[in-house]
Amino acid sequence: MASARKGARPRTPAITREALITAGLAVLTREGFDALSMRKVAAELGVQAASLYWHVQDKEELLDLLADSLLWDARKLKTDGDWAENLRAMAHAYRCHMNTHRDSARVLAGRIVPGPNLLYVLDTALGWLRTAGFSNADAAYATRMLATYVQGFVLQEQLPRSSLGPHGATPEAIGEAVTEAFRSAPVDQYPNVVALADFVGSGSADDQFAYGVDRLIEGLRTRLVGGG
Repeated sequence: MASARKGARPRTPAITREALITAGLAVLTREGFDALSMRKVAAELGVQAASLYWHVQDKEELLDLLADSLLWDARKLKTDGDWAENLRAMAHAYRCHMNTHRDSARVLAGRIVPGPNLLYVLDTALGWLRTAGFSNADAAYATRMLATYVQGFVLQEQLPRSSLGPHGATPEAIGEAVTEAFRSAPVDQYPNVVALADFVGSGSADDQFAYGVDRLIEGLRTRLVGGG
């Protein structure tokens, strides 16, 4: 086999959509939303930043790609079965997936990108609700409402919750500090806060999330004739 010519340039790695997304998510998870840049994503791929502009116009278009990928593997969704159980399972899976990527909620906040994952998830969820008998308007608003709830909840989970407690404290430790602060409030001025401090200050994030999802589904049931 002939040896490589002396001084020959190394081949530039091929950049695919999938490779670009993988690199972007790696930088996001490692360094966070504020540190995400075209330069750092290019370095993750082993190329110059200018090479990325053949694939995306700017950072905003890169964020669009990442946003669609953060909807997890949409093909895992069931296409049949009980609409309420399907919505509940989707909400919990979406939250879990988002929490595997640092600052994912900041990427998704206010960003609606009709990419392949969003289109599949949206079409599947709309199918559940239309088949169940919901009106077109209810089906459309319900899917948007659920997505907004999940993204908003995860945003609260991923952002700093309070300055109370030591630097780097766990969410549980911060919750305990907040609860104690509520308990210590002047009871004559804030009797309800003091009485319910254990509930409003802390509590399991999983339980709180499930509570919200269940209440949303209960509300949707009232929109069906016969409460199906």
